[in-house]
Amino acid sequence: MRASSSWWLMGLAVVAVGILCFRVLLPRIEKPTEREAIPDLSVTSPLNQPGGGEISAEAYDVYSALYQQPQQEPLAFAEDSQTDIPQVNGSCLKPSTPLEQEMANAFAAANQQSHRWEIKFAIPAGYLLLSRSAIAKTQDCLASGGKSGADCGVYQSLRHVRYLGVPGFDRTHTRALVSVVKMCGNQCGSGGIFEVEKSGNTWRRAESTDFTRECSWMY
Repeated sequence: MRASSSWWLMGLAVVAVGILCFRVLLPRIEKPTEREAIPDLSVTSPLNQPGGGEISAEAYDVYSALYQQPQQEPLAFAEDSQTDIPQVNGSCLKPSTPLEQEMANAFAAANQQSHRWEIKFAIPAGYLLLSRSAIAKTQDCLASGGKSGADCGVYQSLRHVRYLGVPGFDRTHTRALVSVVKMCGNQCGSGGIFEVEKSGNTWRRAESTDFTRECSWMY
């Protein structure tokens, strides 16, 4: 009987020690932190705000080089620069090197404000540079197939209006990020951010990498 009591007391002591250790150690165990919410880029880093200044000649050189080849349709560019950085886990841009990070930062900084493009592109086939009012008329003509009642005139042959972002260059100014958004109506279009590289005295589109692979979209 005494032996049974001894074993019972020993078991009770083990349980008590276990409870004491659990209570002592529990505060030291780090609780898993809740996943931080991804900040809304449109709030923390808004783009295309009014007040942008003059655009560098180098930016015109980049886009002029990209449109040297004849297009299947007349070219029409929006007068005001505009871009977007889609939010994919924070940003669609995934820089993996210091130079890529430079380009990403420069691109965001260059497009915080909307800038005014001028007729300075050197494109052999020519192009239109459209004001906001002209773009509104163009979009109505595109959406209605020319039956909107507006005087579509010169806009009748257009299929897209292209919105260009201001390039973001690396420190060597031999690589840059650019963006083109092609709108074919109020709720129709596509766009993307991609990298370009300088080859000799001209610019060309670089091979796609993980840096910009997620930065293409459709409307």
